[in-house]
Amino acid sequence: MEKRATILVVDDERGVRQSFNMVLKDDYNVLLAENGDQAFDIFGKNMIDVVLLDILLPDTNGIDLLERLKEFDPAVEIIMVTAVKEIQTAVTAIKLGAYEYVIKPFAVDDVLTIIERALEKRTMVKELTYLRSELKRYQPFEKMVGKDEKIGAVFELISTIADSEGTVLIQGESGTGKELVARAIHNLSPRKDNPFVVINCAAIPATLMESEIFGHSKGAFTGAIRTTMGKLEIANKGTVFFDDVDNLDISMQAKLLRVIQEKEFERVGSTKIIKVEIRFVAATNKDLTDSISKGEFREDLYYRLNVFPIQLPALRERRTDIPLLINHFLDIYSKKSGKTPKRFSKQAMMAAMKHDWPGNVRELQNLAERVSTVAPGPVVRPEDISLLNTGYRQIEGMTLKDAVSAFEKTYISEVLENVGGSRNEAANRLGIHRNTLLSRINELDVKL
Repeated sequence: MEKRATILVVDDERGVRQSFNMVLKDDYNVLLAENGDQAFDIFGKNMIDVVLLDILLPDTNGIDLLERLKEFDPAVEIIMVTAVKEIQTAVTAIKLGAYEYVIKPFAVDDVLTIIERALEKRTMVKELTYLRSELKRYQPFEKMVGKDEKIGAVFELISTIADSEGTVLIQGESGTGKELVARAIHNLSPRKDNPFVVINCAAIPATLMESEIFGHSKGAFTGAIRTTMGKLEIANKGTVFFDDVDNLDISMQAKLLRVIQEKEFERVGSTKIIKVEIRFVAATNKDLTDSISKGEFREDLYYRLNVFPIQLPALRERRTDIPLLINHFLDIYSKKSGKTPKRFSKQAMMAAMKHDWPGNVRELQNLAERVSTVAPGPVVRPEDISLLNTGYRQIEGMTLKDAVSAFEKTYISEVLENVGGSRNEAANRLGIHRNTLLSRINELDVKL
């Protein structure tokens, strides 16, 4: 059942408060306050959607309280209610963020209509904030593809746990599709119509992580010119996905553990408790038990996340899916370009099947994009996929660490070449932060 909206009525007249309570209690959760201090205390302890605020209160001016409430929660909708008909006061209230201004006496139906519209606006603003966040990191290939029994077992597990509220820990090598699994869990769950919010722990600098996750209040730090919602608040009633969760420092791990257990947090620079109802999904390409033994990851957080563990197979462990995936991506790129899909020759497909794909599905996807663009004819030949023919020979005899670095250097060079050297576009295609890309270019001595 959908959670009812909560309305706070602030009026020093007991009769007015009780009248609002009688009218609203059947459809909303109603909280009552007779003065500004009481209202602010109630507001700080509850998630309020709409405030009906009298402009004349015994201990404060309604306009001043409006400003304080908006500073704590910019998304709350406030309807000013007063017996004083002053145009200048109304204009001031609207400029400070009030949704509407009504004069006593008023028709009940009119106030109910205003409340409904205010709630619709609050929902739309939250959705817009979420969509803007999504557009920054949108990835076009959401569909999961595979028939191999190993990936089939993953599909079955996703279907089994989707309806649960338990946390999920997805483990697998880089490029195996951990975010796609998280999205599939969300899309099959009762939360599917609510936000799916991604927090890329590897791409966010540690100094900004707390503000990114929890949000911050105006003046919390230099440059905090306005109160800003964090990713957890945006994700309320939906799913939040912590990608590369192993990149969180110990301090943030403790704070994440508290949120998972208590379902509440405070914005940076604020003492107001914000309650959320979220499903948590996390992913890592590391062995967290090893990180625990090194003191790099909290054991209690690991067990709290690992209620439903999912281990994704590497692409080399499901080779029968390689032709299926190649044709899937070639079809997608052909639709984007409006051209006939290209197809691998028998020899090229055999080379692809023999390749170990250290970058997994992401490596295959980028190869499909490259040959769709640069292969001269409708049939992709072995020479068109030279990276596959030479890559393994180049890394043969290396340690795993050196082989991964060699592949990463080649891979980054290929992507940079494909995007004309644009660091921003390359970072976007690689799914990492631009600063991370610049760091890897320097560390690997990538020639530009």
